[in-house]
Parts: sequence; C-alpha cells; structure tokens
Amino acid sequence: MSRGFTDFGLRPAPVRLRVPTQVDSGQEVYALVGHLEGLAARIAAGLPAARRRELVERLRTVNGQLAAHASAQGDAAHFFDLDTEFHRTYVEGVVGLRLLALHRAIKPQSDRYSRLYVSVFVNQVTTSVREHEAITDTIACGDRDGAQRATENNWYNASERLARVIEQHGERGNWEAWGGQPIAAELIGASPRSVRTRKKASVP
Repeated sequence: MSRGFTDFGLRPAPVRLRVPTQVDSGQEVYALVGHLEGLAARIAAGLPAARRRELVERLRTVNGQLAAHASAQGDAAHFFDLDTEFHRTYVEGVVGLRLLALHRAIKPQSDRYSRLYVSVFVNQVTTSVREHEAITDTIACGDRDGAQRATENNWYNASERLARVIEQHGERGNWEAWGGQPIAAELIGASPRSVRTRKKASVP
C-alpha cells in the first residue's frame, strides 16, 4: 500500500488484436487520407479569388491530362503520377503545417496500395476524372462544404474500388513488404530499421 492506495493485484487484461486484411487496411488508410484532403479542399475553397483561380487552373490542367490519358489508354505509372499531382495541388502550399505533417505521414501508405493495383485502377480513370471535376468545380466557386464533401466522396469511392479490385485479383504483397509497419513505427517513435530487422517481409 502506498499513499493511501491499496494494491489488489489487478493487472490489465491482455489485448487481442485482429490482424486486418488488405481490404480493411486499405479502406482505413483511404478514409484517413480522404478526411485530411477534405479539410485541405475546404481550405482551398476559402482562398482569395485570385489565388483560387490560379489553383483551379492547375487542377483543371492536370485533370485534363488524366482524361487524355484515359482516352489514349496510357501506361499505368503515368496515371498514378497524374492522380498524385492532382491531389497534391490542393494540399501543398495551401494547408497549414499541422495538416500538412499529418498528410505527409499517412499519404505514402495509400500510395502503396495504389501502386500495387495501379495496373487495374487505370481502367477506371474516367470515373476518377469525373470525381476530380466535382472537387475542382466546388473549389472554383468557393463552396467550402461542397469541396470537402466532393473530396471525401472521391476517396470513399476509391476505397470501394480498391476493395473490389482486391476481391477480384487477390492480395498483392503484404503490409510489411510495402514498408507500412516502419511508417507506423516512425509515428510512435520507434526505429524503422529495428522493425525491419525483427521481421523480414516477402517481396510481391
């Protein structure tokens, strides 16, 4: 007994963790990115008119390139680069330091899923282009609620597309293989290298 407290020998119960599937993990990550980018789009829609016009022009240029890419059935890697550029445009140089730090911490994890399945996603570029247009249009007219909603909707739909692709084509690789576990370790202060050396991952 110490300072009026009695130790009854109570110990916390062991925590049982369910190992998530790629579908579960992917949808969780996409939802997180969607919420963060939804906030970014909301901020972008509230920018001064001149700054907003400049931003919208860039968004439309990149999305136009995506549309052309879909028509030409271009290579999957270029689709990934253009899609990444579109989303980066209304985040980088727009949001504050805290939101930017959170986005940079989680976005690489969604990128790993996208890269693994990009050869399949490329068949759905037209759908992405339409959703990007909704994001761009709401930012253009300064509709903060609409911009946030359109962005979150884009990422929610992307998570549903990811789930269907994984179900149809099977899982590719595993969480450790893409570096997901080291990223999680960095966020809680552990050494990524120590995690890698404890458990070797298979390469897809």
